Amino acid sequence: MTDASATLTADQPRLAFVCADTDEARAARTRLVHRYGNAPMDQADVVVALGGDGFLLETLHRSIARNRESPLPVYGMNRGSVGFLLNVYKESELAERVARAQRVTLHPLAMRAERVNGEVVEALGINEVSLLRETRQAAKLRITVDGVVRLPELICDGALVATPAGSTAYNLSAHGPIVPLNAGVLALTPISAFRPRRWRGALLPHAATITFEVLEDRKRPVSAVADFTEVREVVRVDVRESRELSLTLLFDPELNFEERILKEQFTP
Repeated sequence: MTDASATLTADQPRLAFVCADTDEARAARTRLVHRYGNAPMDQADVVVALGGDGFLLETLHRSIARNRESPLPVYGMNRGSVGFLLNVYKESELAERVARAQRVTLHPLAMRAERVNGEVVEALGINEVSLLRETRQAAKLRITVDGVVRLPELICDGALVATPAGSTAYNLSAHGPIVPLNAGVLALTPISAFRPRRWRGALLPHAATITFEVLEDRKRPVSAVADFTEVREVVRVDVRESRELSLTLLFDPELNFEERILKEQFTP
């Protein structure tokens, strides 16, 4: 192994390495830091995240927390399981790969959840914001879009709003549509809808504000989840795309993220 200072040139990005709490990810970080060095977060150009898709989302959230106005770009390498949002793990020529990577801009969802006790909790969801029943009884939700009631009553296990980047995650498992990155829409998807039985959801303009009102909230409690933030016993949840907040993911050109999402629509 060469010393880190000998492998980077002035025109190459300064890298900060973070990893998931697994033996495989920690070992990878140790080798990469030895080879490329490890810039402090406040001096780095790019964060290299080593783990799975969940850890990549955690890294994006931490990047927002450090600098909401200008979050650091994140280049992920798969040291987890699925790795849909991640590049292939390879240790050679990493600085060069990061330098030529394609940039994908993501806008998270802003959730405002009001609880039974009047408390208001705000959080961001990069993949989705979901509402889920808390007990054996189905949830009853009223859905309003931009002030117009579109569904007076949905009896279900829950419902979710997904970003294009998140449309291949929980949304797809709930039989929601895969949304191309540049489509300019959000996916509104029911989770195990009982009534109306045939409602399969909707595609909404990215500028829409979606409001969920929980009916019979005492008898049928509902929780709201934005990525990793869960709010119990909600009575109302407002969801909108946060266009003022931009996140940047970096992908190897041969693993184009838009192509990956498109390809998923033709996967058996």
